Amino acid sequence: MLKQIQMGLRAFLLLASKIWNFICYVLRKQIRTIIQHQTVRYDVIPFSPLSRHRLNLVKRKIMVLDLDETLIHSQHDGVIRNMVKPGTPPDFVLKVTIDRHPVRFFVHKRPHVDYFLDIVSQWYELVVFTASMEIYGAAVADKLDNNRGILRKRYYRQHCTVEYGSYTKELLAITEDLASIFILDNSPGAYRAYPDNAIPIRSWFSDPTDIALLNLLPVLDALRFTSDVRSVLSRNLHLHHMW
Repeated sequence: MLKQIQMGLRAFLLLASKIWNFICYVLRKQIRTIIQHQTVRYDVIPFSPLSRHRLNLVKRKIMVLDLDETLIHSQHDGVIRNMVKPGTPPDFVLKVTIDRHPVRFFVHKRPHVDYFLDIVSQWYELVVFTASMEIYGAAVADKLDNNRGILRKRYYRQHCTVEYGSYTKELLAITEDLASIFILDNSPGAYRAYPDNAIPIRSWFSDPTDIALLNLLPVLDALRFTSDVRSVLSRNLHLHHMW
């Protein structure tokens, strides 16, 4: 009789533990969702006639966006070094087949990335350029686009050039007009050939309080008025070694 009671108690405690872990998981996911989608606003002041005229005089620019550690962070099954705190729920999970092996990627979105894309898509033509394989990069871009049609143009690993053991992203593959294109990337090696066309950003892995994307909005708002992005971004070269 005592043995049955003990077995029943252990079963009850095991069930209670599973229920508690599930509740904690749901709470963490809700908190992450609140942080990720907290109300933010960038006040877009209506143009004066002079500002509207000046913007009409310059060409619409192309903004090239990196994915991993710039807009998102992901890890796959069997990752050795986990950069995300255990128990942190992903924003979405991708299931892809690589070399005939199914792989799951647990993807975390950088805070405010959805809002950021909403705003900059009104100012620039957006292009995704990732050094990752197309089967993965396309799936991530689809999720970030979320049927909005703002990330239609995409470039992948096969469009990169291998230099010094890293992938350099060829902006000339997108346009020959380097005055009207720039890249946002956490890796200096990615834009080694185009330092005057780059905006560096710190690598992001899991910090829920990160506001780097929001901090870029005033700069990006002003940059679209220039006739040559290099006239501004070339002044930023001293920052590239930091990232």
